[in-house]
Amino acid sequence: MNFFDTDFIRTQFLNRGYKEVPFGEKADVYIINTCTVTKGADRDSRKYIYKTKRLNPNAVVVATGCYAQVSPEELASLEEVDLVVGNTHKNEILKLVEEYLERKNPGKVFVGEIFREGEVKNFDLTVSFEHTRPFLKVQEGCNSFCSFCVIPYARGKVRSVPIPKVVEAVKRLADQGYKEIVLTGTQLSQYGWDFHDGTNLLRLLEKLIQIEGIEYFRLSSMSVAEIDKDLLEFITSNPKIAPHFHLSLQSGSERILKLMKRSYTAEEYREKVLQIVERRPITAIGTDIIVGFPTESDKDFEESYRFVESLPFAYMHVFPYSDRPFTKASKLEPKVPPKVIKERLKLMKELSERKKLQFREKMRGKTVRGLVLGNGDLLTENYITLKAPRGAKTGQIVKITL
Repeated sequence: MNFFDTDFIRTQFLNRGYKEVPFGEKADVYIINTCTVTKGADRDSRKYIYKTKRLNPNAVVVATGCYAQVSPEELASLEEVDLVVGNTHKNEILKLVEEYLERKNPGKVFVGEIFREGEVKNFDLTVSFEHTRPFLKVQEGCNSFCSFCVIPYARGKVRSVPIPKVVEAVKRLADQGYKEIVLTGTQLSQYGWDFHDGTNLLRLLEKLIQIEGIEYFRLSSMSVAEIDKDLLEFITSNPKIAPHFHLSLQSGSERILKLMKRSYTAEEYREKVLQIVERRPITAIGTDIIVGFPTESDKDFEESYRFVESLPFAYMHVFPYSDRPFTKASKLEPKVPPKVIKERLKLMKELSERKKLQFREKMRGKTVRGLVLGNGDLLTENYITLKAPRGAKTGQIVKITL
């Protein structure tokens, strides 16, 4: 999501005649596209903001993105920040910066009501992707409101890009020679929910796979609760869909999943994952895990750990729980002590490393496709990074045996 948004902002400035310089160099304007998914993300965003004024005390510093949308006054209180631009106004950053430079607009905070947003504003068909794998944002927002998650308050409710617009963008990328496209969204599996006419992710994919030139589409994070029988059959049988799915779990404890307001049980999750891997054995399944959710007991953690251990994950993103603004979980008691969270985090991360090695061992001898990246690496269709074969051209798809 942020790759796409950042490219969109960058393109606006470059088209206007601005020149981009490396972040560590002196610039006239710094734009920090913030994240707020955890307290750590807030902290990292502030760290980069502080760095900008050390690089150039006279620069215009813009804080935009999710942290800016959710906690605008907190960012506005920082003396290093000149403009706070929420996700509601992200497509206006160039105009707001130039008005600031010309002293035409005395305002500092530009944040609107995110739940009034009715379309994906910054979907721009002229975005100039510099990557070998363009990220195409086809959906924004989430309707789930899990008890721990601030993202609906940062991104709003589901808005989708109409199928004809997505098709047009993909055709343009195919004409530019791209072979892999990453379809992304806040919750990709909720694509089309806002149209109320039967449009969904399956309908979109059925159109996209007909476009010549693209070898395969990679799908970003989805919820197992939103993968029905038809979608599951399609994504596991079509070679133009990369065998790599990020299916967020968050906890393997049934009690904690209920408190998290997740829309599936652990057993429903297990069933979907095993069906996918059985139908397409080279598939990489990635997931997210939270440890230390409020009230999580030793028994809950043990249940979650054993559940994760039993599934064929290729990789895991493991996070310590942190309270987020507006969320129901922030009011839940008792909180898990920081020391206990740290211990559980260590155990789950060690398990994550074992899972990664087990997946790679299981793939030994398998023949897969891979995209040659610009840095001399190769990314396989099932999300393993290797050194590219000698002589392979950047941006090309090659077949290799692992």
